[in-house]
Amino acid sequence: MPNHVMLLAPSANRVYAGESAALAAGELAISAPFAKDPATTTLAGVNYLGFDTDALDDDALRLLARQSAALALFGVEGELLRPLELPDALTLSNDLVTIPKYPGKTNEQFTQLLMNVTLASIDTTLNPKAAQGPLAILDPLCGRGTTLMVAWMLGHNAYGVEGDEKSVEQMAAYLKTWLRRKRLKHTADTTPVRREGRAIGKRFDATLKDEALEMTVFTGDTRQSQYLYGKKKFDAIVTDAPYGVVHGAHHVTDVRGHAGKRDRSPSGLIGEALPVWASQLRVGGALGISWNTFGLSREDLASLMSEHGLEPQEGEQWMGFAHRVDSSIHRDLMVAVKQEEVS
Repeated sequence: MPNHVMLLAPSANRVYAGESAALAAGELAISAPFAKDPATTTLAGVNYLGFDTDALDDDALRLLARQSAALALFGVEGELLRPLELPDALTLSNDLVTIPKYPGKTNEQFTQLLMNVTLASIDTTLNPKAAQGPLAILDPLCGRGTTLMVAWMLGHNAYGVEGDEKSVEQMAAYLKTWLRRKRLKHTADTTPVRREGRAIGKRFDATLKDEALEMTVFTGDTRQSQYLYGKKKFDAIVTDAPYGVVHGAHHVTDVRGHAGKRDRSPSGLIGEALPVWASQLRVGGALGISWNTFGLSREDLASLMSEHGLEPQEGEQWMGFAHRVDSSIHRDLMVAVKQEEVS
């Protein structure tokens, strides 16, 4: 019997709920290495995530509270469970990410999981400033901003690129409304972007004054991300790649290709975008991506990562994240770390 158990929060997504315990165990193994041998355990007919650990200090409890599915924590004493109070470890309330509902939205628990394992992989010996935070996190395929809002929720600055201008408009409208209703001091504006005397898109900027957080989103092709952000570097890149399928009546995961045609090929897009994204990472930074394995194998993605100077994380703990989303999507995640600057 493990000496601690975590009660997992229910998922609003029925398909994801069936996989959440195994995914949470993998997340805990990577992002909280002090929690030994995490595994699902059943007590009185209720499923928990069990693990062994020594005495938990404040930092450990805070880290456990930030797990994507954490609801409650208990110490195991014989046949009894002793409740352990988890601190309020979020910078902003989680309704920032749970309120929006729309076709094609990535499950916010999975987004937080991907964020957690990516940030845990940052090599702070190469990027010591990352240990102090807040981090600069880029989602170069940000859609309507789930990843960006999870970054804010966790207390990090968020940056994005999105090819669908309507998605950025919808994200901006929602965020402005949420900030006003929460009565948080902020600024939020959309402005046109010009380069070399011509209009190339729009830019949404938001700042949260008391928390000193910022968010910037450019409309444009992800393959032009470096052109849009210039010399700015990021501590982490966290993104959910196009699945190569259509959600409802809208191609919400599409990216405009160079010829203006829609491109739903994840392998083609990732192959073109990876060198751009890698160039935007700080040395020691981590890139975390989820993708549909029906369109690109894990081996091929790892090869692409290595080709562009990113070292995929390996080991048994990284092999348990693959799961079915629907009949046409089998999702997995991979995290790779930039070990040196590549010319």
